[in-house]
Amino acid sequence: MWCEWPGAFIGLEVLEKYGCRMASGFGLTMYLVAISFGLGLFIGLGLAVAKLRGGRISAALIHGYTTFFRGTPLLVQLFLIYYGLGSIRLFWQDVGLWWFFRDPTYCCLLAFTLNTAAYQAEIFRGALSSLPSGQAEAARALGMRPLPIFLKIEIPLAMIVALRPLGNELIVMIKASALASLVTLFDLMGATRFAFARSFDLSIYLVAALIYLCLVEIIRRLWDGMEHRLTRHLVLR
Repeated sequence: MWCEWPGAFIGLEVLEKYGCRMASGFGLTMYLVAISFGLGLFIGLGLAVAKLRGGRISAALIHGYTTFFRGTPLLVQLFLIYYGLGSIRLFWQDVGLWWFFRDPTYCCLLAFTLNTAAYQAEIFRGALSSLPSGQAEAARALGMRPLPIFLKIEIPLAMIVALRPLGNELIVMIKASALASLVTLFDLMGATRFAFARSFDLSIYLVAALIYLCLVEIIRRLWDGMEHRLTRHLVLR
């Protein structure tokens, strides 16, 4: 079968036996990262705008949120959600949300999203704060309203500033997604642990490390290309 040939090529019997499981785990890893990072992008942008342009109360609440999720380990946050919130079963059954908190996939998505949204909120806050006021003032002088100014001028400029930090955050999320294996999920690392527990072949961890390395390098190169394309007009020739 197609999923068995890598093991024969590399010479790892364990990969021949568990390669399909690892491929499935890789798909779950990509799913967790893509969904959590995408949701975190929108949540983080909303939090950044609310912190900069909202009242003192909203700014204080958002500051508390970002401080907690950026200042505590992701593993602790994941355990608090999966084992902590998941322990109050009767309450979630009463409100109709037990289907969510009993599923480790949803708990991982929630923990990863809340964590990356906190980091992305600070990235967008810094990007928006660094924008020069000249463009917005010129747009207001031409009669543009605040919403079109924000959507057509400030957001595109802020995305260019935030692009590199967002790429770094995506890479961090890819590597941190290995924590999902600690709450019984068979992501890439979970499938690797499963294979090692039955074969005691440490080389399977090397294979997993190489997969993560290749994925990170692909993302880095794609991000570099996107950044170069979006900022080519800023380069002095």
